[in-house]
Amino acid sequence: MFHYSVKLNFMYQTSYNKKWYAMTDAVVVKTLCASLKQMRLNQNLSQEELAERCGLSRITISRMETGQAINLLTMVQLMRALGKLDLFNYLNEEPEISPMKVMEERAKYRKKASPSK
Repeated sequence: MFHYSVKLNFMYQTSYNKKWYAMTDAVVVKTLCASLKQMRLNQNLSQEELAERCGLSRITISRMETGQAINLLTMVQLMRALGKLDLFNYLNEEPEISPMKVMEERAKYRKKASPSK
């Protein structure tokens, strides 16, 4: 039992620790497409069922799963249909504010109450 658990843990770790920068763009696309296919299979959906959910053709799903590039809108439609839009949180980066700007903004706030008249 322990050996099986270690093997599963290793498979889990290696699937999320990809060396993205070492991959060519084409390999990144194929890897992402394979991940989308695995998401579909994990939910026990056929290509036709997924196509119906996201308003795409089965041929589009099939092409994507074979590693053909898809546009960003298609990716969003697929992720929504698979219930995986939350994965886009990793792409949502907030603007950084410089420490000087923070200090300038804080200086604008009142520090004391005005004396009463």
